[in-house]
Amino acid sequence: MANGIDRFLGGPPLAVLGKLILLSILIGVVLSALGLDPWNIFESVRRLIRGVWDMGFDAIRWLWQYFLLGAVLVIPIWLILRLIRAPKGR
Repeated sequence: MANGIDRFLGGPPLAVLGKLILLSILIGVVLSALGLDPWNIFESVRRLIRGVWDMGFDAIRWLWQYFLLGAVLVIPIWLILRLIRAPKGR
């Protein structure tokens, strides 16, 4: 079972998760430089946790913003590629 999951994800789940997080942050920085903003996508989430950000978690907010912005593209593209490259039937 674990071998099938590793094969589908492209490696061990924690390693894949770490790579996706780092890639999402990197893509988020690039998209932010282009003027895109993830908050218009996640407006309801922003309202819910705005109080937490206002308590001085600026570094978390900065990192989270880049993660969300990058994840909007990285996660769907990764999932599509995994599904396209999945082994055909057995």
